[in-house]
Amino acid sequence: MFDANKIKDECIQWIKDFFNENGPNCNAVIGISGGKDSSIAAALCVEALGEDRVIGVLMPCGVQGDIDCAKLLVEHLGIKNYIVNIKDAVDGVINSMPEGMEITPQTKQNVPARIRMTTLYAVSQSNNGRVVNTCNLSEDWVGYSTRYGDAAGDFSPLSHLTVTEIKEIGHLLGLPHELVEKTPIDGLCGKTDEDNLGFTYAMLDKYIRTGICEDESKKELIDRRHKANLFKLELMPSFKPSSMKD
Repeated sequence: MFDANKIKDECIQWIKDFFNENGPNCNAVIGISGGKDSSIAAALCVEALGEDRVIGVLMPCGVQGDIDCAKLLVEHLGIKNYIVNIKDAVDGVINSMPEGMEITPQTKQNVPARIRMTTLYAVSQSNNGRVVNTCNLSEDWVGYSTRYGDAAGDFSPLSHLTVTEIKEIGHLLGLPHELVEKTPIDGLCGKTDEDNLGFTYAMLDKYIRTGICEDESKKELIDRRHKANLFKLELMPSFKPSSMKD
């Protein structure tokens, strides 16, 4: 049985402990998309550190249709925030690629995520910060993140919690209902997360926690994605000369 209130309190204390050990006077710097993950992670940081030590960064790529959700979150929490439009940077990278080289759709989707992480670290370094990773267990389980993009960060309050569990915590934190229950979209290709994945988070979360998935085809898809993307959760392979081995 998931005790959302207990886990919420433990997570808040964990964030306090992290900052006590890794930057007692530092700020939490977090990318704000307006979705549940960034909203709940930001709210947990506010509970742990106070609103004066949390900085939100809104990073539209040109025009962002749901940026009002991101603005609602920073206003609700009362945190300092910056808006950095990354379109020129993204276009600069894509347009500077060698002539004749094919730019794949996946590349075009992942460049903005990596530019956003560069932006977060620029803001963080200029504001005595630590970057918040906002990935959750459900996404990580099937590799639904961009390596060195949204999968990066200095600390991760949500990576051991499923989408279903995180939403429970979001409601306990008193966040606006429309943010906690907002249909998750990646903000890059225009599709919902579940459209891209091919299964629902409810189905995935049940499988993660119980090992049960009634739909065999969905189970196979989840297992295939999990296996194919395990490398994202592992340390980078590195060569070690035989003379240095134990």
